[in-house]
Amino acid sequence: MPLEIERKFLVRTDAWRDQTTHSERLRDGLVARQDGLKVRVRCYGNRTTLCVKSARRGLTRDEFEYEIPADHAEAIFAHCEGRILEKTRHYVPGDSGIWEVDVYHGALEGVVIAEIEVPTETTSVTLPDWVGDEVTSDPRYSKANMLTERSRAATVRELRRARLAGL
Repeated sequence: MPLEIERKFLVRTDAWRDQTTHSERLRDGLVARQDGLKVRVRCYGNRTTLCVKSARRGLTRDEFEYEIPADHAEAIFAHCEGRILEKTRHYVPGDSGIWEVDVYHGALEGVVIAEIEVPTETTSVTLPDWVGDEVTSDPRYSKANMLTERSRAATVRELRRARLAGL
């Protein structure tokens, strides 16, 4: 069974940028989420996939990803309004493997998260100087929760502006 074992970290500095080997733009659409299970559609480069991920058990979760035709992906994206994220993924080699540094655009502009996949939950990871606090198990840093929080904050700002304008 395909497993994903990854650790997620905040990024402290831009020092990783000089070490990037390549980058690609990604678009993720959350199709469904329930009890930790999520289904998403993704477009990156000339690949389009449908991915199913189970809830995490520690650092591990089941992950099933299947390539689908681009027109199918676009049709699925149409059902993801308000749940589409865009980011640029930068690949940065490190002592413990390849780091994926995601720089978000749009609704999550300003968020930068570094991830590294590891073969086991007990694998030691050497952290580069630019890596900050680990957020793997922090629910505030799941993409869905970050998007919900940003949307909530935007609504509060709009309500405050309307109140100040006397509406």
